[in-house]
Amino acid sequence: MSANIISGKEISAKIRERIKYEIDEIMSANSDNPNFIRPGLAVILVGEDPGSAIYVRNKKRICEEVGIRSFGYVLDATTSEADLLDLIDQLNHDDRVHGILCQMPLPKHLDEFAVISAISPVKDVDGFHPINKGLLSMGKECLVPCTPLGCVEMLKLSGIDISGKHCVIIGRSNIVGKPLSALMLNENATVTITHSKTKNLKEICRQADILVAAIGKSGFVTGEFVKEGAVVIDVGINRDPDNKVRGDVLFEEVVEIAGSITPVPGGVGLMTTTLLMQNTLQAYHNIISKEADL
Repeated sequence: MSANIISGKEISAKIRERIKYEIDEIMSANSDNPNFIRPGLAVILVGEDPGSAIYVRNKKRICEEVGIRSFGYVLDATTSEADLLDLIDQLNHDDRVHGILCQMPLPKHLDEFAVISAISPVKDVDGFHPINKGLLSMGKECLVPCTPLGCVEMLKLSGIDISGKHCVIIGRSNIVGKPLSALMLNENATVTITHSKTKNLKEICRQADILVAAIGKSGFVTGEFVKEGAVVIDVGINRDPDNKVRGDVLFEEVVEIAGSITPVPGGVGLMTTTLLMQNTLQAYHNIISKEADL
C-alpha cells in the first residue's frame, strides 16, 4: 500500500489563509488610525544569483497575497560588507519593517555570520541570529528557522503525533538539521542526528519513526533506509540532468514502504516561504506588544 502524501501545497495554503485573515482583522480594527503601520518584511538580495532572485520574487508575491507590506533591496554583487551592514542597521530602526531577511548565499567576500548577527533578533524572521538559536536550544519562545518549523507544522497539521517518537535526521546543517533537532526535542521526540561521518547509517535510519532527509543529494534515501510505516520528510531540493526538481528521497521506492511521505516538489519547500510570513506576523506582534509596554 502506498504512503499517505503530506501535501505542502494544501497545508501552506491553509496557513496563508489564516495569516491573511488575521492581517485583515488587524487592518479593519485600525482603519481609523492614520498612523497605523501594517506588518512589513524587508528582503535584501546581494548579487544576481538566478535561484535567489526566484525565491525573492516568490516571497514578494506571497507577501502581497497575505497582506504583508514588502520592501525589496537589490544590491550589486560587489557591495561592501560595510554598506550591507549599514542598510541592515537602517532597517533595524525602520518602524515600517518588522522582519528582515538577507537572501543566502551571499557573495564570498561577505561574512554571512556577521550579516546574520547584525539583524535585530526581534526582526530576524529567518531565525538564524545567535540569540534566537540559543533561545531555541533552551526551549524558549523565539523566531524559528522557517524550513525546520515547516517540517514540524506539516507533521502536526497532518495529525502525526511527535511525542515519544524516534526522529532520525540525516544532515547537521545550521539551517535545517540542528534547529530541527531542537524543535523535535521540544516536542518530546527522541532525536538522532546523522551525517557524512555516521557509521551504519542505513541501520540507524531504519530505527526511525520519523525520518528527515536534509542533505542535498538527489535520491540518496532509498527503501533500505526506511522502516515499514515510518513518516518520511524530504527537505531536499535538487535538479536532475533534465532540470527536474528532485528530493533527497527516492520517492517512487520509498512511497511503497513509508506510512506518510512529503513529495518534492509540493512538500516542505512550499512551507518555507509560508512560515516566513508567519514569522513576520509573529515579529510584528512582538514589536507592537513591546512598544505598548513602553
